[in-house]
Amino acid sequence: MKIAIIGAGSVGTNLHHAFALKGINAELIHARPLTAPQPPEGGGNDPTANGQMPNDPINDQMVNDKMVNDKMSNDQMVNAFDVYIYAVADNALRDVVEKIHAPKAIHLHTSGTMPIDVFGEDKPHSGVLYFFQSFSRDVLIDDWSGIPCFIEGRNIDDIAAIYSLAQGLTSHVYEANQHDRERLHIAGVFANNFSNLMFRIAEDVLRDTQIPFQALLPLIDQTAAKVHSMSPAEAQTGPAQRGDGEVVLHHMEIIESLPEGVFYNSDIQFVYMMMSQIIQNISGKNADPKSLMEILSQALEESVGIKHTRQVQPKRRGKYPEE
Repeated sequence: MKIAIIGAGSVGTNLHHAFALKGINAELIHARPLTAPQPPEGGGNDPTANGQMPNDPINDQMVNDKMVNDKMSNDQMVNAFDVYIYAVADNALRDVVEKIHAPKAIHLHTSGTMPIDVFGEDKPHSGVLYFFQSFSRDVLIDDWSGIPCFIEGRNIDDIAAIYSLAQGLTSHVYEANQHDRERLHIAGVFANNFSNLMFRIAEDVLRDTQIPFQALLPLIDQTAAKVHSMSPAEAQTGPAQRGDGEVVLHHMEIIESLPEGVFYNSDIQFVYMMMSQIIQNISGKNADPKSLMEILSQALEESVGIKHTRQVQPKRRGKYPEE
């Protein structure tokens, strides 16, 4: 089976790495040349021709990849592979898919939110291969055995083929339609992306102390470990869960007086307040003598920096690069 992975980003490079470890031959193909403007007739010295920008690090990151326009024309790509895996950004997926014409091959995208009908009638064998994990080009994952994969196909035969392909990397393979994948993707944003933002805020809160962020790692690890054996509701702890309004208000006052950091203090206060309100609402416990909601509402009114309609974006202060 000949596999092409279209896209050399975080997902594509990790998939290519995973297949290689399993002895499965897969070609990594950069998607950018597929959607780049064609050079003018007669050639010319265009540094962006073939989608390659000067000193573009993405074009040097893989040794065994294929630059489509340099080594392989679109005509040559027709029927060159049995499986095409599109590991590209959602907003580029349709454009990239339209460039590939291989009606006998299986075409799969790796998105948690895009529908299966992104593949047109010229691709009757198509589906979804969605590995539910956070990927990075800088940290390649060697062991995929515990990573869940959610698949979808247009017919029974295609589903069986996609299932077999996924099982080559993990035993945790499940069928999931677009509705369920979208819900899963949202859940992942809360569980992963927003959690990581909390880690960044926690690091920033410690900015003028002698305590390193690494001191929080055992707590973070234990928090994640607990939900393996109990529900998140059972694992919830903290002052808001206890209805301890005095501690919450004291924390708000401390945050307001923090020295300048990566985040605005008012933003940290706002996040702390909203999280505490939500926890208190679902816990059903009230602070005495006033509810935690009342205390936080009072803090909201008294603090000039906290506004629900705040439009100013936090300034970057050199600690975190733009993403």
